[in-house]
Amino acid sequence: MLKIGLTGGIASGKSLVATRLAELGAVLVDADAIAREVVEPGTPGLAAVVDAFGPEILDGEGRLDRPRLGAIVFQQPERREELNGIVHPLVRERAAAVIAAAPEDAVVVQDIPLLVETGQQSNFHLVLVVDAPEDVRLQRMTEHRGMTEADARSRMAAQASRQDRLAAADVVLTNSGTREELLAAVDGLWDERLLPFARNISQATVAARRGAPVLATPNSDWPRQAAGLAERLKVAAPEDILAVDHIGSTSVPGLEAKDVIDLQLAVSDLATADRIAPLLGAAGFPPWPGILMDSPHGRHDPAAWSKRLHGNADPARPVNLHVRVAGSPGWRFALCFRDWLRADPAAREKYAAEKRRVAALHASDANTSGYADDKEAWFRDVAAPGMERWAESSGWQPPSYVSDSANAAQR
Repeated sequence: MLKIGLTGGIASGKSLVATRLAELGAVLVDADAIAREVVEPGTPGLAAVVDAFGPEILDGEGRLDRPRLGAIVFQQPERREELNGIVHPLVRERAAAVIAAAPEDAVVVQDIPLLVETGQQSNFHLVLVVDAPEDVRLQRMTEHRGMTEADARSRMAAQASRQDRLAAADVVLTNSGTREELLAAVDGLWDERLLPFARNISQATVAARRGAPVLATPNSDWPRQAAGLAERLKVAAPEDILAVDHIGSTSVPGLEAKDVIDLQLAVSDLATADRIAPLLGAAGFPPWPGILMDSPHGRHDPAAWSKRLHGNADPARPVNLHVRVAGSPGWRFALCFRDWLRADPAAREKYAAEKRRVAALHASDANTSGYADDKEAWFRDVAAPGMERWAESSGWQPPSYVSDSANAAQR
């Protein structure tokens, strides 16, 4: 199933987005609603809250007096953490039960106001943030919710900053206009991205890519996107994944590149790569069928260049996921090539010129395979010897987790 984490600051419009997604067919898991359920009278959750905060946080009917409790926790961060420590585990347990009952091909949307604060970003295929400027949210709280400005600002300060939420987002829905504009944006997201994404996961299919190679202006956001994708992948098989590294052109600052994130996932052997393939597929990265080898360079046994290649099921974020054995020639080449280009401006410009030349040759192609094939000669004749000279002169060494993996295998 496709798992979406939905969040947004108070008065951002998140509830409207959640309602619309449920109307479109998503299975909605509302953390706020569950948080109310787990502290209803007679529940262990309410008993724990009373034990921590005292019976004065109950109203005359024995129910939780939310305004009174809110006044305490929003003014005292340490008490807020104490309350979260009671309620959040109960909410997660109940949410897990709802998700387990959903159909396998469902789009599951978890509405979690404190998703960023609780560090849950890596648990989802996508994080959807509903955003509005702080002055707009403040106006909504004072005019429509009857809050004082001081209370509204206190509630906003108790949540993650707008900057932190946006940094965690895969999708941002801006809600500074009309209700109709926001709903139209949700509908478009559902049709153009969420449904195809869910279908690709269900069918274990990489999102289709078409068109000639187009080199994009360097994007400073590529590393952030790569880091978020890497963290999701690590969660998929934490015992088997040695590392996930951002490689390729989008990992080199200032280098023009196709808007495709290349990641290298290191494993101890190819048997592990094959065993975790279904887990990577469930995480949104199905295998590309039939791609089992890098183009060999140098004097290594060609068989040593074996790998597995996965891609992203998300139609809006192309990814090449190269699964390679740590210490193998292909694994080392990817890391050394990246670091060489980062360190050597002249090498970086030579590669940029070659990319532009080959992209022009294939400007009318239906896909990028010819572009990739025609760069191989440059990798063999220019990149391989150039980066080896740099590695020797600079003392470059691959990451140390290779020796750790080898030692573990020997034990």
